[in-house]
Amino acid sequence: MNLKTSLLVLSISVFSYTQTSAQIESQTGSMNNAITTAVPFLTITPDARHGALGDAGVATSPDAYSAAWNTSKLAFIDNEVGFSLNYTPWLRNLVPDISLSYLSGFYKLNDVSTFGVSMRYFTLGDIQFTDDQGRDIIQHRPNEWTVDASYARKLSDRFSGGLTLRFIYSNLTGGQTVQNASTQPGLAVAADISAYYQNDDIVLGNMDATLAFGGTITNIGNKMSYSNLDQQDFLPMNFRIGPRITLHLDDYNDLSFNFDINKLLVPTPPVYDDNGGVAAGQSPDRSVASAIFTSWSDAPGDVLYTEDGNPILNSDGTYQVEDGSVLREELREFYFGFGAEYWYNKVFAARVGYFTEHELKGNRKYLTFGFGLKYNVFGLDISYLAPFYVGSQNSIQNSPLQNTLRFSLSFDFNALSGNSTTIE
Repeated sequence: MNLKTSLLVLSISVFSYTQTSAQIESQTGSMNNAITTAVPFLTITPDARHGALGDAGVATSPDAYSAAWNTSKLAFIDNEVGFSLNYTPWLRNLVPDISLSYLSGFYKLNDVSTFGVSMRYFTLGDIQFTDDQGRDIIQHRPNEWTVDASYARKLSDRFSGGLTLRFIYSNLTGGQTVQNASTQPGLAVAADISAYYQNDDIVLGNMDATLAFGGTITNIGNKMSYSNLDQQDFLPMNFRIGPRITLHLDDYNDLSFNFDINKLLVPTPPVYDDNGGVAAGQSPDRSVASAIFTSWSDAPGDVLYTEDGNPILNSDGTYQVEDGSVLREELREFYFGFGAEYWYNKVFAARVGYFTEHELKGNRKYLTFGFGLKYNVFGLDISYLAPFYVGSQNSIQNSPLQNTLRFSLSFDFNALSGNSTTIE
């Protein structure tokens, strides 16, 4: 496999593809138009707890993983200090040595402020690079990692805000030259902004309850380049919002329901004409700030064609699109996570979740399951992912996400001194 082909395989292996474009087009009459970005490993769920909740986490109860989902939740955490270790073998059905590791920790500065740090490390395993004649060049282990610093602060008894600064490093090529273009590691600096609301004084009937709501915009940062050419790719800037309701059934039993709504804040790929010009939609060549605002209305929609298969043209030479199809495609770009979590006596947790994405925007659909145990200093979480695809036979066996397991360990140092306050 030559270097150019190897890079293509690396790019494809990060994503989770399902049905082919031809299959989807024949079923819906619309074009497959999934959005792609640089460093997509930032969108992979890093911990087992939220991996079991259908990748829903913007308003879950605060824990050591909060910085990955909503930094502002750290302001409401009860423990003074703690950290977590997380490991996820990724795409096990494709190759055995792709994995994501995540380390996070927090320290409560005072009653209103909490500081957190975290690091992600994603490796694609050992790959032998060759030239066009099949001769070995180097063996390289492509890897990507981030280092984060987070700060959360209570702005009132029920509301908090948070900020995370992130350094991103992505080395996919090992500095090799591809078609006379020098490659280099991709570098970026990004930020997350977030908000969180939590009300513990809700009463539903005769039952005490907690209502929470969270919102984040993540990975706001510069475009990333891997060569000395002009091509640059957007980071996976993402908008996430959602609620949680926790029912305190009695002194020993709690049941929570979580719901996340997501949308990538990057350009939707347009439709190009035979000359490479934008014929429907908007050019992706725009600034980061412009992309964040225009990503809500830049979908190309469904192009109209004549009986002989040629696109119908507007007076300015662009393609005509079906009325209402732009809004319809924009709505398809939202993806959703649902999760339910049951705790017994703050010691044992059982979890189930569901994640869904539109067929033309990636088609990731899966159920998730997991459990958690907390005993004194230590906490253990394990999750399992079971993908499925509506209308596609035998997709489960062929899915690269099949049999995805996540493992997380958390540590509460307060428990060593007997002063721990266990969060729900």
